[in-house]
Amino acid sequence: MDHFIKWKENQLPKTDIECCIEILKEEEIKKARTFHESFEQYSKTPLQNLQELAKEIGVGGVYLKDESYRFGLNAFKVLGGSFAIAKHMAEKLGKDISELGYETLISDETRKQLGDMLFVTATDGNHGRGIAWTANQLKQKSVVYMPKGSAETRVENIRKEGATVSVEDMNYDDAVRLAAKYAEENNGLVVQDTAWDGYEDIPTWIMQGYGTMALEAVEQLKELGIDRPTHIFLQAGVGSLAAGVQGVFANVYSGNCPTTTIVESNLADCLYRSAVAGDGEARAVGGDMQTIMAGLACGEANTIGWEILKNHSSMFVSCPDWVAANGMRVLGNPLKNDPHVISGESGAVTAGLLVEIMKNDEYKELREKLNLNKDSKVLLFSTEGDTDPDKYRSIVWNGECTK
Repeated sequence: MDHFIKWKENQLPKTDIECCIEILKEEEIKKARTFHESFEQYSKTPLQNLQELAKEIGVGGVYLKDESYRFGLNAFKVLGGSFAIAKHMAEKLGKDISELGYETLISDETRKQLGDMLFVTATDGNHGRGIAWTANQLKQKSVVYMPKGSAETRVENIRKEGATVSVEDMNYDDAVRLAAKYAEENNGLVVQDTAWDGYEDIPTWIMQGYGTMALEAVEQLKELGIDRPTHIFLQAGVGSLAAGVQGVFANVYSGNCPTTTIVESNLADCLYRSAVAGDGEARAVGGDMQTIMAGLACGEANTIGWEILKNHSSMFVSCPDWVAANGMRVLGNPLKNDPHVISGESGAVTAGLLVEIMKNDEYKELREKLNLNKDSKVLLFSTEGDTDPDKYRSIVWNGECTK
């Protein structure tokens, strides 16, 4: 197994630089934010200021958005799925999403108009839990397919939300196809954050839902006196989160977007491979993709997201599992006076990468290409907490998955 970090500067042909981020303009994202605020469980997740870590690795600041606090679900994913479902219901009702808060959606009148609904999805855990939670909140049904190797804790957390869950002997991308087939055959709505020909509205709305997290981060940075981060590191599976956040920042800082690095598992690095290919077309990765970064174990890019990333991101990086494991340990065992962050395997890979780039001269060229230095203000997103607690302890306590 390759234990080295691989990277490729974005030299891809640019196509629709402005058009591709239209869907993530601030006015659109504010609609998602307003919808999320209508839930009583809503609150901004913390932006942790890791001052001591920044000093230790030689940058001007490290700011980490901790999504383990999101809606009590230990991950950010619910932002996308809940908004997509609400947008779908709004269309069915002939209304704008701005007219539909949580209380309206669960009202007897709305249920009478829409009847029973079935939401279907495929997931490694966090997205499916968000869909199941939303369906449960809205008093509707959900069916969730999961790929082989899914952690039992993640399976049970989805079942606890009332979903019908099936773990299949297939990888994530095949589970997506199975979910789409089931939805079509059972008059359900497939709610997936990856796009394909003819299936683009739902993933667009999901990406807009993720934008709530990005807008919060912009506001919280300003509260800390940071008008603009110089660098952002974003983890990617199909690329919906990465593209959603990238698009928001490209709009907010139009003409002066922070340098953005897209980070993947080396066992599911479809975006990195697409960057290496260099022709602008998305490449796929097949096989089992048995990385500890379960949330990133996706081999086929969201086609909408890929357009955004190839036009606006600066660097694509492919990371072995030890990078994520190191990130978990760094965040979970902070330097004195820094906050303690419980970050799961997919949540911590960007922190692990940043530390490695700054501390290891083996990656000096990458550090210089990114222009990371003592003046850099770096924004990270810890997208999940310990969504698989046994795995978390095995890595952080027992030293599983070292370099």
